[in-house]
Amino acid sequence: MSCILQTNQVTKIIEGREVVNNIDMHVRKGEIYGFLGPNGAGKTTVMKMITNLWKPTSGTIELFGEILTPNSYEVLKRMGSIIEFPTFYEHLSGEENLKLHCEYMGYHNQGSVGETLDLLHLREAGKKPVGKYSLGMKQRLGIARAILTKPELLILDEPTNGLDPAGMKQIRELFQMLCREYGITILISSHILSQVEDIADTIGVIHHGTMRQEISMKEIEERNTEYIQLSVLNTKKAVYVLSNYLKLKNFKIVDEQNIRIYDSEAETMKISKAMGDNEVEMTAIGRKSESLEEYFLKLTEEEKVC
Repeated sequence: MSCILQTNQVTKIIEGREVVNNIDMHVRKGEIYGFLGPNGAGKTTVMKMITNLWKPTSGTIELFGEILTPNSYEVLKRMGSIIEFPTFYEHLSGEENLKLHCEYMGYHNQGSVGETLDLLHLREAGKKPVGKYSLGMKQRLGIARAILTKPELLILDEPTNGLDPAGMKQIRELFQMLCREYGITILISSHILSQVEDIADTIGVIHHGTMRQEISMKEIEERNTEYIQLSVLNTKKAVYVLSNYLKLKNFKIVDEQNIRIYDSEAETMKISKAMGDNEVEMTAIGRKSESLEEYFLKLTEEEKVC
């Protein structure tokens, strides 16, 4: 697939401080791209540059095959976005705010406002002034405005902020539907990895302003490491048994009660028996695989060591 969005060595310096450094990002047409990193990592800065709110200090941004410039008005019409917290005319209703957005964008598809309010479960609230909306409702309305004109590319900065778990699930399902049925490409940022893990095709991880890794979810799954999680009351004694009785070498003490065993030859039945024979009290044992969060925590730890 071709890239609908690409950044090339993008750097942003604010008040003498390098906020992001040489960011290379490749978002392919028709995919959901998860842009991950802790708060303050540089996600919003990159998204502000992609949406032309801020200009890069150096480097270039390509949207739909064109280099982004201060005059790229037509290109920006093909996008929808939420950057930071969405703002509205609070004395107007949600429906009126969306109609104003349609006029601003030159979008005159009748019925689109009602359809979008339905998608975000805001049909009843659409008649009320936005000033009476909860934080979660405003976030939903922001998403409604972003998708209202059926853009080719959605740029969403922490779009599930303020939503309860049920709302987060609904929004994730909505994004998958928009991508699958309408062919909309979505770039979604989050500092909570689990919110993106189930829907992303590609992941980009930013930390301290640099892109640590860009990788497909398929590749992560292929790399995923399986292990045996052993929970005991005495890790020192358990380690002695693993090393001296079972002759295992590839394991890691996670904390005072948990050990991860990575040896491919290790068997839970043999480990359980050895622990019992040596009077090591176990509380749990089972096979697991690393989550996306664990994968990137491990990656960060390895980079720090180097």
